[in-house]
Amino acid sequence: MDFRFFYEYVAELCVSGDLGPVKNAVKNIKEQRILSMMILEGHACASGAGTIIAAFATWKGAAFGTGLKTYSEVELSDREKKVHGSIEGMPEADTFLIERCVELVLEHFEIKLGGKVKTSSNIPLAGGLKSSSAAANATVLATLNAIGESMPPLDAVKLGVKAAREAKVTITGSFDDACASFFGGVVITDNRELKLIKREEYNSKVLIFAPNRKVFSSQTNVKRSELIAPYIDMAYELALAGEYEKAMTLNGFLYCSALGFDTECILRALECGVKGASLSGSGPAYVALVKENQIEELRSAWESCGIEGRVIETSINNRDAMSLENEGFT
Repeated sequence: MDFRFFYEYVAELCVSGDLGPVKNAVKNIKEQRILSMMILEGHACASGAGTIIAAFATWKGAAFGTGLKTYSEVELSDREKKVHGSIEGMPEADTFLIERCVELVLEHFEIKLGGKVKTSSNIPLAGGLKSSSAAANATVLATLNAIGESMPPLDAVKLGVKAAREAKVTITGSFDDACASFFGGVVITDNRELKLIKREEYNSKVLIFAPNRKVFSSQTNVKRSELIAPYIDMAYELALAGEYEKAMTLNGFLYCSALGFDTECILRALECGVKGASLSGSGPAYVALVKENQIEELRSAWESCGIEGRVIETSINNRDAMSLENEGFT
């Protein structure tokens, strides 16, 4: 901000000997300097998600929100020219996605600010549990919170999807995962058209088996996935009919075969009486919709399956990200 006109005005008053207005002018200068250095802060959180239908084969997907969450804190200032990101506990992690989310929101509202964005999460990274979608959604909402603006929910989701594509952390844009993370419940989408086909609340406990290794969605073998497209279409039709457990189990067997993952975790879930189990996304995590009395049996079965990893117990999250805004913040 240019304060030269203030200084010229004060100089003229001093020459005239009228010091009353000088004090007011100095006060104005101080107030304007404070405003020019104002820091805008915002925060938000969004949930992770699990797969019902992975969209790699057909660009049509279905997913559900989970109780795992990512938190984002944004600090903006006109003294900063760029956006700098950090991920708690991961100093070497690529932060382009969250930085780009902040930039896209600011560009949308034609606001020229820079600053910092920091995320923290209990979602395993690169496990197929939608950590990128949650980070994008939370950061878009945190930026909106910081600048005191709002936008239609689907537009906010699409901004995060755009950032994810630019960051190359997704193949199809992961619109299904982004919608599940943002809106909660079960969602069915057309990722090519960025269309939300269906969203409904669904109550179930969720058990997750998260192997220790990481698999990035951008490295998924698309050609192998396309071979199973006709059968994924069958699973998608089951999902449209509300047969989510059958749909995700069929999805799991198909994608495990196409992408080279073991089906043992799915079979062990079925042995425990579970009706819905699948590889989540491009793996390596598995998700199962379970009843309360199935949790310990499946936990034991997964822990003894010979794959190093951990079992996470949660539930389907039916709340949207906007209602989660203040969770985890003081």
